[in-house]
Amino acid sequence: MRIGEMVRRTGVSERLLRYYEEQGLLAPTRLPSGYRVYDDADVDTVRRIRTLLAAGLPTATIVQVLPCVRDDGPNLVPVCSDLVAELRRERERITHAINDLQASRGMLDAVIAAGPADAEAMVQ
Repeated sequence: MRIGEMVRRTGVSERLLRYYEEQGLLAPTRLPSGYRVYDDADVDTVRRIRTLLAAGLPTATIVQVLPCVRDDGPNLVPVCSDLVAELRRERERITHAINDLQASRGMLDAVIAAGPADAEAMVQ
């Protein structure tokens, strides 16, 4: 299928499909004319990519993860022995980022609470 059909079937823009290819996440066949041709398995790959991105993984990690997961209904299941350890490291990275954001929000809350009660009215 050509890129337009891939967009229709996945809901992912042409720009994102090209980006996934640039990042090594997708490898469509190229016709002599340069047009990309995707197969049905690429639709599943895009779904996996979207799932892993939504889980907070960077594309550099997804490149390593994709060959090591299989579908089990709506879930992805690791099939490479070292993948779980890598995913635990990514989970820890995400946990630290969440903690940092919560600390930042707490600081903002303190600054806001210390301000005048009618501060919003003063801004407008």
